[in-house]
Amino acid sequence: MISGKTCLIGLLGCPVSHSLSPVMHNAALKKLGLDWCYLALPCETKDLKAVLEGLRAINCKGLNITIPHKETVASLCRDLSPLAKRLQAVNTLLPNPQGGWTGTNTDVRGFVTPLRDIHWQGGNAVVIGCGGSARAVVAGLEDLGVPNIQIIGRAEKSIDHFLKNFYAKCSNSQKLSKVEGFIDEDNQINEIIKNADLIVNTTPVGMQNSISETNKEMPLGKEIWSQLQPNTTLYDLIYTPRPTEWLKVGAKNGCKTIDGLEMLVQQGAYSLEIWSDKKYIPIEKMRNAAESYLKN
Repeated sequence: MISGKTCLIGLLGCPVSHSLSPVMHNAALKKLGLDWCYLALPCETKDLKAVLEGLRAINCKGLNITIPHKETVASLCRDLSPLAKRLQAVNTLLPNPQGGWTGTNTDVRGFVTPLRDIHWQGGNAVVIGCGGSARAVVAGLEDLGVPNIQIIGRAEKSIDHFLKNFYAKCSNSQKLSKVEGFIDEDNQINEIIKNADLIVNTTPVGMQNSISETNKEMPLGKEIWSQLQPNTTLYDLIYTPRPTEWLKVGAKNGCKTIDGLEMLVQQGAYSLEIWSDKKYIPIEKMRNAAESYLKN
């Protein structure tokens, strides 16, 4: 029951109509007995600064940030957590006591959760995309001890910016992975795909934005995935549709496939823990609510 005392938390991005975050967060809030409401709030980049200021002014208790704002929002925060400073990518905001927002990142924890039971030392990982989500993915792969990480993007300028930022923030690391960048037209891409142990799609290619929409797109196009090997793990950060066309192709080729639902649940649970300062978060309730919504 929404009352005059109900507090707001939510998601900023564009688009957000497909998001499962309101479904799973509101299920958790009900279980926790918190008089809060989580809403998906569409926001264009040009309006981001004004929207953040307005939400802080009405005492919004916390925000998640999604595509395309994860990098832009970092520069609009009053303060950043050590991890957010390292990544220069933010997916979670909490009110700063001095005004404005403190930015942090829960994507890394969410991303690595489905991968922790697999031995990755000595393996090769490929990351498609070089935006804010890719930064969290690379950090997670480092934490897992993956020695070789190859980034594939559309524009050389974007890849160069990604690599420059990565090495500048991680130059003192004791366990630095070897990270290389390639544009998607590079003639080495076929061999890179063939030799990959893990391939992660961090782009929105293949995402379904409405119930009636059918999205047959795949990252890097369809032809290249004929190079897939049966022992490769495909991890798509997209969770609508479930599975994506890319993961369907992977399954037909004998690959292990992981979609983005568990990452969404885990990062969301960690965000809620930060906002509410509660140590018990009903993760199973969040997962069940999201899965039930997808089935219906």
